[in-house]
Amino acid sequence: MGPVLAGVLQLLALVAALALAYVPAGTYMARVYSSKRHLRVERWAYRAVGADPDRQMTWTAYLRGVLAFSVVGVLFLYLLMRLQGVLPGSLGFASVGPAQSFNTAVSFVTNTNWQSYYGEQTMGHVVQTAGLAVQNFLSAAVGMAVAVALVRGFACSRTGDLGNFWADLVRGTVRILVPAAAIAAVVLVACGVIQNFSGIHEVGQFTGGPQQWNGGAVASQEAIKELGTNGGGYFNANSAHPFENPTPFSDLFEIFLILLIPFSLTRTFGVLVGNVRQGHAILATMFTIWLGFVALMMWTEFAHHGPALQAAGGAMEGKEVRFGVGASSVFAVSTTLTSTGAVDSFHSSFTGLGGGLTMLSMMLGEIAPGGTGSGLYGMLILAVIAVFVAGLMVGRTPEYLGKKIGAREMKLAACYILITPALVLILTAASVALPTPPHSTLNPGAHGFSEILYAFTSAANNNGSAFAGLNANTDWFNTTTALAMLLGRFLPMVFVLALAGSLAGQRPVPVTAGTLRTEKPLFTGLLVGAVLIITGLTYFPALALGPLAEGLAS
Repeated sequence: MGPVLAGVLQLLALVAALALAYVPAGTYMARVYSSKRHLRVERWAYRAVGADPDRQMTWTAYLRGVLAFSVVGVLFLYLLMRLQGVLPGSLGFASVGPAQSFNTAVSFVTNTNWQSYYGEQTMGHVVQTAGLAVQNFLSAAVGMAVAVALVRGFACSRTGDLGNFWADLVRGTVRILVPAAAIAAVVLVACGVIQNFSGIHEVGQFTGGPQQWNGGAVASQEAIKELGTNGGGYFNANSAHPFENPTPFSDLFEIFLILLIPFSLTRTFGVLVGNVRQGHAILATMFTIWLGFVALMMWTEFAHHGPALQAAGGAMEGKEVRFGVGASSVFAVSTTLTSTGAVDSFHSSFTGLGGGLTMLSMMLGEIAPGGTGSGLYGMLILAVIAVFVAGLMVGRTPEYLGKKIGAREMKLAACYILITPALVLILTAASVALPTPPHSTLNPGAHGFSEILYAFTSAANNNGSAFAGLNANTDWFNTTTALAMLLGRFLPMVFVLALAGSLAGQRPVPVTAGTLRTEKPLFTGLLVGAVLIITGLTYFPALALGPLAEGLAS
């Protein structure tokens, strides 16, 4: 079997698995978020934080809950890392420095999981399990809660209430993420992923001395790392490490976990608004973009330019031989089109155009299918913009799901799509212009520029992957990427929840002969076009200086 055919067959198996899980997973999540019943363990959590889960919240109250909870998470994780040196189970590692502790705390609380450190040489068992793994659950649950609040904004009528943040947070964690991650962890252990609390072992004798490996609760963290589109690896090599991802089956299963919740949330959306065909339209948009990027990535990486690539069957530099070009291409696209950031290959070693595709995937706003929750609300914001454009073309007041899209709604949507590109381009420009930051790049010229552009694209879009040729463990990059992660996570949430509150206060307008049918293929095509055009106009100059210049020169 040739490598191209193997890659295509893996892709087909992945699509089939996602299709089988779509309806049950999406319907189950809709029931979770619409349930009026509270489990006993959930009631314990509500008492612990002093919350009334039955009290309805306006968008401002919901936002206060999101921000307060996230601030506490950052402080707790920061202190845990600063105190690591005196904690049990630290494996002898020292406390993490202030700048790196702040960067890492912000990274995991914002669902970014950007890592400017070597995981197996920096973090002990307590920080990994009680700190980083816990935030993998909670940050994902926050994103899902905000997405559900926006969906309620479309579904509600003449009310400013969006549900209860604490109830959505706890239910998403207890009823969705924890059981699914537990099942996934068992599967990963069966595949050979390690799960223990052993210390550091010396393995064999090599040039320069013995090789050292440390164990850890890897399978349990790996499961929620992918399921919650987090991406922070237990080891520095992330999902390219055999302890995290040992076999081709585990690789395909991890990609399945990355895509499961983001794709299935479109079904949840359709059920909650009372029209599953609306969810199908959003799903079709996400799937079209994802499949198109996978095809392009496979083409760029399988293209044979020179005898070395011909002999290897594709651009194998930076890729694991146990996965090959096909699986690595699917993983790279899936991890950058979501907010995962996990990698099973070295993105900096992709071809020039292939590396550009990983950047462009994030620049779309990670909406195809995007992160847990963030992908859905990002795509719904772009659906609002697409409806507005369609309304301008036919001279009618734009409407989406029975709600009018007026000046206030468009201002909020415009702010949402502008904040992330502003962060990426301004911080990239500053890093290139100042004398010190460019010294952190491994390569000169267009590829060096791509390393910096990729870093801020990843941080501001809460992805967390890296080109890995950039030394980001400096005061400049630790501070600026943390700033990009914070603003890139919470400012968009402000606009999302404000839009949800505005929509929830409207009275639904009746469907007429002039209403744009947003569940039809025509709207799907319009939405795909809006996504690509908005991104292209925003980022094309920066891409032309980096990956496009490198790709055309090779």
